[in-house]
Amino acid sequence: MSETIPNASDSSSLDSSNSKVKSAIEALSHILASLPPSLSSSPNPAVALLNDPQVTSQISSLLRQPNSGAGDNNLCRWLYDTFQSSDPNLHLVVLRFIPIIAGVYLSRVALRKHLAGFEAVLLALYAHETTSRAGQALTVNIPDLSNSSIYHETKASFKKDGTEQNVAVISPSLEPHGTVRSSRRARIVGVALELYYSKISKMPVGSKIDFCEFCIVWAGQNGDMYKEGWVEEEKVKGDSGTAESEKEGGGEIEGRIPLPWELLQPVLRILGHCLMGQTKNKELSKAASAACRSMYARSLHDIDPKAILATESLLRIGKMELEANNEFDPTELPKSHLITL
Repeated sequence: MSETIPNASDSSSLDSSNSKVKSAIEALSHILASLPPSLSSSPNPAVALLNDPQVTSQISSLLRQPNSGAGDNNLCRWLYDTFQSSDPNLHLVVLRFIPIIAGVYLSRVALRKHLAGFEAVLLALYAHETTSRAGQALTVNIPDLSNSSIYHETKASFKKDGTEQNVAVISPSLEPHGTVRSSRRARIVGVALELYYSKISKMPVGSKIDFCEFCIVWAGQNGDMYKEGWVEEEKVKGDSGTAESEKEGGGEIEGRIPLPWELLQPVLRILGHCLMGQTKNKELSKAASAACRSMYARSLHDIDPKAILATESLLRIGKMELEANNEFDPTELPKSHLITL
């Protein structure tokens, strides 16, 4: 039986990565009150740092402090330096806290507080994406629906090639920015969330729940009237339907922020993963459903057709996921319909 001999370059790369992670852990030990002794001695310290509940709890608590996010904040400096280390494993550690950083930052920016620390971290992620995309937009190919289906006969003739694709832009090309201005803020935070989404399969469940909770704050609307998971259209029809629905649901929630499409689109993509991702977690599904309800109520409040369509689709997907979890089989005949001879 043959054995695989480790490549010397791979071994050197692993040693270099572990060395960077241990240096980051050492720097973090001067910021947090305590660190688990087993963190540095772990065979994979990056994974341990990403998932350790004691460490993530302390960092999350510090990021939510009233004075967090300032330019001289030590934790923001550590997050910035850690991401700039260019180690993919440490990138995941920083991305794990992006929901809290973005959540606290967007919720406080209207208060005109100095948040240079948060902005430095967000700009580091934006610059990373700007470089990696090399001026190209993120696109997907969509089949041209004007062409006839291969499964149907048609007498009409089309000049277009049946294999022709329509290109849809998911995220436009990025321009370098060194500062966060009000006109750029949504785009910069949106790109950070796009990077988070690209690595979301590696993110702990707790990070995704943090994101869902901030979505409710950002939406600023209580979506409890949609708890059944189905859109009750009669409540939102007519001149006063939307207002009555908001009154029943409890109205606005403190922390509401503007939600332009460049920010809302990555938010909805992340929520879609939380609803339909491979990791099935009841607490995450509950948090994602609540966030979708709030986003739907917000889209109705803003009368945004694109947002209404997207959020309503997420509500319907959430209902289908719930039915699937209840092991509903549409092909199975009810016992009351069986004929006994």
